Amino acid sequence: MKLVIGGSFQGKLNYAKKTFGLEEWLDGNTCSRDELFRARGIVHFHDFIKRELKAGRSVDGLAEELEEKNPDVVILSNELGYGVVPVDPFDRKYREAVGRTCEKLAAFSEEVHRVVCGIGQVIKGKDA
Repeated sequence: MKLVIGGSFQGKLNYAKKTFGLEEWLDGNTCSRDELFRARGIVHFHDFIKRELKAGRSVDGLAEELEEKNPDVVILSNELGYGVVPVDPFDRKYREAVGRTCEKLAAFSEEVHRVVCGIGQVIKGKDA
């Protein structure tokens, strides 16, 4: 598993395409839960979590399930933990769920990359 994180519109997808050679990506805005376990690459993973929470479904155990069923996947997710803490209770729950899930994914991942302004930095892995 590989995890690529960074802020919105920082060039994560372009970076990941060049780094990992993947051209086909599943979109967390539209994919089903089952599709996550077959995808080679997932963009907008944070949006998948938001959709699940809005539908009243738990994401507890999602990282573990991905590790078990799709250990070679490349996951791209926005970092949501910086800045002002949201006033809205759902937004706080969502932000925490993304952070905790990505923390687990990072622990499972052989590589973690952080992208800022299109520049990637390996923060876990062979080039860290």
